[in-house]
Amino acid sequence: MRITSLETLRPALQPNLVFVLLHADDGTVGLGEAFFGARAVEAYLHETAARILFDLDDVTPASAALALRPYNGFASGGVEQRGNGAVDLAIWDAVGQRSGLSVARLLGGAVRTTLETYNTCAGADYVRTSTQQNSANWGTDHSASPWEDLDAFLTRPEQLATELRAEGITGMKIWPFDRAAERTAGTSISSREMDAALGIVAAARAGGGPDMRIMIELHGLWQLPAATEILHQLSEFQPFWVEDPIRSDAVDAYAQLRRRTEVPIAGGETAVGRRGFAPLLGAGVLDYATVDVQWTGGLVEARQVASLADAHGVPIAPHDCTGPATLAAAIHLTASQPNGVIQETVRAFLRTWYRDLVTGLPEVEDGHVTVPDDPGHGVKLRPEVLAAAADGTDASVCRRVSTP
Repeated sequence: MRITSLETLRPALQPNLVFVLLHADDGTVGLGEAFFGARAVEAYLHETAARILFDLDDVTPASAALALRPYNGFASGGVEQRGNGAVDLAIWDAVGQRSGLSVARLLGGAVRTTLETYNTCAGADYVRTSTQQNSANWGTDHSASPWEDLDAFLTRPEQLATELRAEGITGMKIWPFDRAAERTAGTSISSREMDAALGIVAAARAGGGPDMRIMIELHGLWQLPAATEILHQLSEFQPFWVEDPIRSDAVDAYAQLRRRTEVPIAGGETAVGRRGFAPLLGAGVLDYATVDVQWTGGLVEARQVASLADAHGVPIAPHDCTGPATLAAAIHLTASQPNGVIQETVRAFLRTWYRDLVTGLPEVEDGHVTVPDDPGHGVKLRPEVLAAAADGTDASVCRRVSTP
């Protein structure tokens, strides 16, 4: 398969996202995407990745991953890695379409046909305007929306948990400690801040009942002493896991935290590839590996992370709070790996901008998602989105095409 053009599209609806369309010599078009810093990733794709791809006589996920492997910054989750992840997803999609096989089948076949999901309690505008992970970018201005789950977990957590249970959703992820971390750069938390955050967790537990899986996201914002105290205080609420309590590269601190608490720890959405996960898994500090298939460089790398985690007896629960193609790819990965346990979803995204931009979204019903068996990953840009990009209307901020 030869790549004849690389096209990018940045939708006005989600400025942090760039779609990548790889056009193959037989007319097949594979869809990928990158989330965070869309303009910078787009520049890399056209100025660097496109030329490399055009020079390949037979593009496969493995050959592209090798050719695009950067010399400078190879161990980071920066622009190159996100761009390569977008290309990788598009190649898997194109190969699946050409062969008539789903990505799950290309990965060896699904070991389960449905997956349990959990709801990350973000709203439709979450992390929409910048790449900063802070409350200024939470996008809760539209709290009247029925899917503004971030405002809901902050202001009415018991009601939200009850509502999710009524939908058949038995897992919810919330982050009530982040604002306290912002105030002190994660060095400490006051008694008042602790009580307020724990009050939210207690209310969610009351509304969701004992069977609700409550995940607490800490976004890697905390230093070891404060993280230790937070996990200690959370233990009485029996969280399903506490996610990224400290930075994923602070392996020694993770090891100390692991010795100080019995609360399950999840981590890895910002870890990059098997080399990023190997120290964490080798130190025995993760109970769940939350690999992001796009941020880690694509499915070529993500499935190696899954295999490495499996060798350490650690299940994977891939991250998705980024985009529809990434979600679809993550579902195919989770379904095809023996240690795939649960899939993150964001109902606010699925019911708003995901739906508005693409077709072929996996269906979530009663808290479970059916693994698609359509060729490729199954997600395609809506015709009206492509048409708007072609004629330059406001539905698309930018459309660029590179050809050999």
